[in-house]
Amino acid sequence: MKIDQLPIGSRFQLKGRTYTKVGPMTGSDESGSVVFVPKHAALQPVPGETPPPPPPDAAAASLDGAKVTAAFEIYHQTALGLADVTGRAILEAARKRFLSEIR
Repeated sequence: MKIDQLPIGSRFQLKGRTYTKVGPMTGSDESGSVVFVPKHAALQPVPGETPPPPPPDAAAASLDGAKVTAAFEIYHQTALGLADVTGRAILEAARKRFLSEIR
């Protein structure tokens, strides 16, 4: 496992020493010393402890479709106000493509 896959407070081993994750890229040992943990470091679970589940994937989080559409419509109306006649036609075609892709 890698440091960025662990939630804060997780325990792990690195080079035979046990650490607790205290920051995005830092771990603290039993004596309180804080060390930088490189992203490429291969971390091991603490023997006898179940490794924590990875944090939820932000991309997998569900979006509220109505909020997305409403925000897009506000943006679209602003863009139409700034465009000339040709630009408005292009924006309207792009709006239709966008809405058809998210539905």
